[in-house]
Amino acid sequence: MDLSGFVYHAIPMTLGLRRPGLKRHDMTIAMKATLYLLSSLSRWDSHPTSPYVPIGRSVDIPPLVQTEANAVTMANEGSGNDSYAAGARRLFEQNRSQSRIDIARGYMTNAELEKAVKEFWQRCSHISRIYRLYTDWFLNTHFEGALDFGISIGKSVNGFPLWVIEISDKPGVEEPEPAFKFVGNVHGDEPVGRELLLLLANWICDHYMNDPLVKLIVENVHLHILPSMNPDGYSLRSRGNANGIDLNRDFPDQFFPWNDDEDARQPETKAIMRWLRETRFTASASLHGGALVANYPWDGTQDKRRNYYACPDDGTFRYLASVYSQSHYNMSLSKEFKGGITNGASWYPVYGGMQDWNYIYGGCFELTLEISDNKWPNAKEIKKDLLAFILMPPQPVLGSLCVSLRATFGFPLPESPHATLGVLIKVLAMSRLPTIWEYNKMSMLNLVASLVKTGVHGRVFSSDSGRPLPGSITIKGINYTVKAGRAFADYHRLLVPAERYEVIAAVPGYKSKTTSIWLGEEATTVDFVLDPEVNSEGTLVRSICNCDCGDKSRLRLVEYFWGIHVEVYLVLIVVLAFLCFLLRRRIKFNLSKQRQSPRRSVLV
Repeated sequence: MDLSGFVYHAIPMTLGLRRPGLKRHDMTIAMKATLYLLSSLSRWDSHPTSPYVPIGRSVDIPPLVQTEANAVTMANEGSGNDSYAAGARRLFEQNRSQSRIDIARGYMTNAELEKAVKEFWQRCSHISRIYRLYTDWFLNTHFEGALDFGISIGKSVNGFPLWVIEISDKPGVEEPEPAFKFVGNVHGDEPVGRELLLLLANWICDHYMNDPLVKLIVENVHLHILPSMNPDGYSLRSRGNANGIDLNRDFPDQFFPWNDDEDARQPETKAIMRWLRETRFTASASLHGGALVANYPWDGTQDKRRNYYACPDDGTFRYLASVYSQSHYNMSLSKEFKGGITNGASWYPVYGGMQDWNYIYGGCFELTLEISDNKWPNAKEIKKDLLAFILMPPQPVLGSLCVSLRATFGFPLPESPHATLGVLIKVLAMSRLPTIWEYNKMSMLNLVASLVKTGVHGRVFSSDSGRPLPGSITIKGINYTVKAGRAFADYHRLLVPAERYEVIAAVPGYKSKTTSIWLGEEATTVDFVLDPEVNSEGTLVRSICNCDCGDKSRLRLVEYFWGIHVEVYLVLIVVLAFLCFLLRRRIKFNLSKQRQSPRRSVLV
């Protein structure tokens, strides 16, 4: 039933028009309660995920007075199935009054953030892990439960761990799938991102089995989340880190060489750079505050002037930025930025930024997302609690609301009005005025999902041996190269949908191949099988993938090892045969999984 149906049925029942015994005073109170309910539901209906059409703006009614005890009751009862609420306070939760204004009131401290990350992993270990950069593979392989020690990709100046959560159906396992990373709290005085990223991780954990979009992400993408890149700056309430350095100006720059000395960089910057050397990310986004816009490269210009400076993949970046903006509650309605997106250099030039460095040196398409006009939004200014009216309601009003909800939406509410109090709080908790989390939730999910919903994906193989070739993929007319992975030779090339492209695969020592494709609204799979190059004498050209050591060397090697222990090698042969059998089964499973995907497959 839509909202018009709710108005038609709920208001008369709430006002008691079908209950003659209800007094006029109680009817008035009931009407106010219904207006609160309608104002909440009308704004919830305008969210992009809602199946309903909004019927108007919410009613701006002054919040009712609530006691501290009631607020505690509401927080406890209203948590519902959000089991992460105990580990991480909500972004806009109100704290007790203080003698002085604390801009961090309602936000997680660094200690609480650390606790929330660990508790998340313990609760969602089936689809996640927390890891460090250098030795996570060794610990995961040789020490069961090693992650209980609490390891991270690096530490800040003051020694706080930079926690990373990986979410996937096979966390920590290398697969031929794209990887995406979110980075929050790059600037210490922009903490909204760290809160949202913990909410995102827990929301994915809670809805993995019943939300198709979340399931698509978990099963086809490796999502990495770094809630806080700058925990020291957060503690100091400052933009820079503990050394006073702006981390978003500390990366190597394509135009000016002042950041070329890696030893002089900040530890947080070094950790990010090491991270990208170890993990091949397809795309990423960093979360900031102070504006409402999706920013894309280039961030700077060669002459330091403020003007539009397009990178080779300008169209693709505009598409990705629009995916975020159009999924946002109101970002695309911006009057300052057309469509809610902007070229960084056109807005204001930035040098030494993380965004451009990711694209140039990391092969990663990164956006800079400004998600809040206020860098440090105050909880009282941006959240009006619509649940207060049911904390201490007159019994006739509560009873009327129970009857209305039961009759209109079919909620299985208890007959006793007081017994329904907790149920109503849980139901209406999802119907409050949209918070920054609600504004950005679908934007974040759709941006990650775009890695598998569109673009060209595939693998590169050798025709003579069938082995994967870690080659490079280029698009004719775009001066940018995407490298295939070394383990599976998989590539993931993001492109603007509804256009024709010529895709080129190249590997040293092999003949390159080109194919023309029409990229529709869905992703396309293009696998390349390359032939080895042959010189004028008819022999294969040696390449980085050619491991032929020559017949004589091979014969000497066999004679040497065969003369030691024949029995040992017979056992090794059996073991290797069994491993080959398992490998073939896995390859068949992966191929069947690709055939079941909605992508259109092409073999070249």
